[in-house]
Formats: sequence, C-alpha cells, structure tokens
Amino acid sequence: MRPGRVTWIGLRPARREPLIAVASADLTPEDGLIGDHYHGRTNRNRQVTLIQAEHLTAIAAYLGRPPIPFGQLRRNIVVTGINLHALKGQHITLGTALLLATGECHPCSRMEETLGPGGYNAVRGHGGITALIVRGGRVCLGDPIARSDNSIPPG
Repeated sequence: MRPGRVTWIGLRPARREPLIAVASADLTPEDGLIGDHYHGRTNRNRQVTLIQAEHLTAIAAYLGRPPIPFGQLRRNIVVTGINLHALKGQHITLGTALLLATGECHPCSRMEETLGPGGYNAVRGHGGITALIVRGGRVCLGDPIARSDNSIPPG
C-alpha cells in the first residue's frame, strides 16, 4: 500500500466549537492531540480521528450537495491517497508520530444537524477511523501517512 498525504489538520478548542485549521499539530501518548479539547481525556483509543478526503466527496455525492468542508465532520486529520479502513488494527506513521488505528469513527446523531436530512446514513461506512498515539511526534500538512511495520506495543 503506497503512502497517503495529510491534506488538513483541525483542532477543536471546545465542545461544539468549530474546528480550527492548523498547519501542524503535536501528539503525545499521555495527552493526545495538543490543543484539541479532547486532549488529556481517558478514552485513549480515540485520541485522534482521521478521514479520507475521498470519502468527503462520496458523502457529498450521496447527499447531492457541493463538497463538504474538511472540518465539517469534526475529524482531526484529513488524508488523501490511502485507504484508512484497510489500516484498522495496524500501526501507522503520521508525520513523526506512530499511531495504532483502533477502529471506525461512526457517525453520530449530529450528522443530521450538520449535513441535513440523510446525513447520518451518508456518513455510515465513510466516517473515518480512530487512533491511539503510541509514540508522540508532530504532523504537518503534506506529511505522509503509511502503514508501519513497527512492532511497538500500544500503551
């Protein structure tokens, strides 16, 4: 599988606040994504959320609407050129960080509010993945994302 690329990074300053687009972000196993309102919380399996830009295009097509802005689905990292769902359960490199892809990022009931009628069903199967930070580092726009053969056990 060839590497993908990071096309957008967003941090949520507080619950229900719009995401703020940034050029880079720091990740630590202890605190999560620095600057995100979830950082430091105990749900370590969901320290970072990622989605494919290609899936945002598919969701928009299902809804018959123009392209969806990167931050609208509230995922932290948007990537292109790699199948995130094929990485579930795998270690992945993201910039200089090492993550473990822990599962799917399922849609919530807010998708109807955010995307309009049909939003929840349009996102099903296209909501991205969640990840645990195994080794901290920095991610920047344009950085590669790839499956890693690293055997560092999580946590």
